[in-house]
Amino acid sequence: MTMLDPIDRLLIAATQAGIPLEKHPYARVAEHLGLSEVEVLARLAALENSGIIRRIALAPNHYILGMTANGMTVWDVDDAVVSECGRAIGALPFVTHCYRRPRALPVWPFNLFAMVHGSDREEVETKRMEIAKLLGDACRSGTILYSKRILKKSGFRLS
Repeated sequence: MTMLDPIDRLLIAATQAGIPLEKHPYARVAEHLGLSEVEVLARLAALENSGIIRRIALAPNHYILGMTANGMTVWDVDDAVVSECGRAIGALPFVTHCYRRPRALPVWPFNLFAMVHGSDREEVETKRMEIAKLLGDACRSGTILYSKRILKKSGFRLS
């Protein structure tokens, strides 16, 4: 197991809830920690390269952007091709995240999930149909689960 040095631990704690929304956010983080901006960027890159952090990403509020119809498409895809299908679906410009999960038979036959957003359900349904077409015969069934409210998403947090 990789151990974090004390500075990396402080850096993760300082950024895990988000970075400042300003022109030079890493300079602000550096100032807060008593480091240089170059050191903050180098440490974050090293943490990402080592796999300690997976990514640094922007997470826009799709509701504010007018994308109020949100659906998790779920698919029962042949296990022999599910990874290949997942990569193809994940590359679609309208899929925000796509992942494989184990089935929970007999109740839940689905093993591939892809989140899509739209301004209305008709738009989301059109996108779902495009995914279904891409999956073709590899897919035995699928459906869509629409969001009813925003859930706060957060990852692992250091204390």
